[in-house]
Order: sequence, then structure tokens, then C-alpha cells
Amino acid sequence: MQSQTPRLTPSSPEARIAAVVLAGGLSSRMGGGDKCLLPLGGRPMLAHVIGRIAPQVEAVVLNANGDAARFADFGLPVVADSIAGFAGPLAGVLAGMDWAAENRFSHIVSVAADTPFFPPRLVQGLRFACEAVGQPMAMVHSPRAGGGYFRQPTFALYDVADRAHLRAALQEGLRKVIQWAEPLGCAPIVFHGFGDDPFFNINTPEDLARAEGLI
Repeated sequence: MQSQTPRLTPSSPEARIAAVVLAGGLSSRMGGGDKCLLPLGGRPMLAHVIGRIAPQVEAVVLNANGDAARFADFGLPVVADSIAGFAGPLAGVLAGMDWAAENRFSHIVSVAADTPFFPPRLVQGLRFACEAVGQPMAMVHSPRAGGGYFRQPTFALYDVADRAHLRAALQEGLRKVIQWAEPLGCAPIVFHGFGDDPFFNINTPEDLARAEGLI
């Protein structure tokens, strides 16, 4: 059941959009630790992500668990998961929603901390997708090499009005972004003209070497 809280569309004059950078992953294929703090082009990977999303929104918050002091140099609020255990990206989305609600933002856009090349008009595209089909959420879809599309669940726009519904779903054990978002109404958006794969994410040392070449 959808939230009964009155909604603002993401393009309405009263709408306020913040971004949550999801940095709470386990980074197991990188040997653990904070993958987003690894150097890329002479700066931490996270600096590239923040630099790309900050001009697109009113505020940026970082979702990460553990000691927040390790991110102090970035000057961002840091919010931890409120769901016990490693609940995946949805827990980070909820943490971002809670922060956004406390700070009077109507919507959040989630971005992954290990994906530094996403489009500079990501938020504009997500807002357009919501408006075009009248859905409360939007999610990036990327073309498959052999045809068709696959979803990018860590790149999406959410209505903060749905945070109680999300909290209940997480408490009931749901962990997949797509399983929660699509039944509520989630518009697809495909980005073209931003290189071969603007949503290429860095999971392995080999990926990091490839990213150095792309920088």
C-alpha cells in the first residue's frame, strides 16, 4: 500500500531534492574496507562522486556505517543504517530518507559511491521520467549488449513520503530495491550519449585500473 502522505511531484516549485551517496557496502571484492576512499586520478573515488552529484541537488548526505570521522574531510553529514545487520542499499536509502525528512526535503536521489562516471544530468533525467509517466519514483535502466535493458537500482529518485512503507518492508526482511520500488510505481530512464557505460562501477582492482584510464 502506498503512503497516504500528500505528495509533491519532483518538478513542483516546492519540491526539494537531496542526494544520498551509498557507501555502506562490504567491498569484499576489493578486500574489504572503504572502497570509495581508494585513490582515483589523484583523489579519493568518493570525491569524484560528490563532485558530480553536488551541483545537481540542494544537499548531499553520505550513508556509511562505522566511525564517521574517516569521512570528515568531505564535510558531509554521515548517516548510518537504522536496520540491524547488513541490509543492503535499501537500508541506505531509508537512512537518506530519514535525514531528508528531518531537513525538509521532499525527495532523494541515491547514487553509488563506487560509480564515478554517472551523467551530470542524472537528477534532471530522473525528474523528467517521473513527470513523463506520473510515477512517484524513477530508476536508471542501462542497455544490454545483446539488446534490452537492465536496472541500476542504486541510481534512483525516491519520494520521502514513502519512508514509513520502506521501513516496514525492511523490518519484514525485504532487501531488493526493485522488489520494493516497482510495485509502488517506478519510471524507467535510459541515458544515451555519455560514453559506453556511464554507470560502470568499480568492484575489483582491475576495474580500478580501467577507471584510471577513463579519468
